Amino acid sequence: MKNKNVVITVVIALIIGAGGFFGGIEYQKSKTPAPRGFGNMSAEQRTQFGARAGRSGVPGGDAFSSGQIISKDDKSITVKDQNGSTKIVYFSDSTQINKADKGTTNDLSIGQNVTVSGKSNSDGSLAADSIQIRPAQNQ
Repeated sequence: MKNKNVVITVVIALIIGAGGFFGGIEYQKSKTPAPRGFGNMSAEQRTQFGARAGRSGVPGGDAFSSGQIISKDDKSITVKDQNGSTKIVYFSDSTQINKADKGTTNDLSIGQNVTVSGKSNSDGSLAADSIQIRPAQNQ
């Protein structure tokens, strides 16, 4: 009888411990702050954007670019990253242009810092799904 009570006590302790562990994980997830610069994105958008960040350069695959706009025309911008490489980014009327308020292609200007997500083209350019206009960083 004594061994049976010990086994029951251990099983109950394990169940309570596991419940507390998983409850703590869920609590921590709810308290994780948004990454800097993505505060106006929902948790789902941050997750999707983060997943895109790891895959770039595959034609038709998800990709992103981040840097300063160095040229612009009616259908594209050229973004120069911190390493000095450039990426041509094509946009359309369906491309989301984001800033503190909803933006338009008129809000894209040379010298601005942007983060772009979209699909890679075979020539190395991007077809933008969204362009996030970022505040200037102190140099």
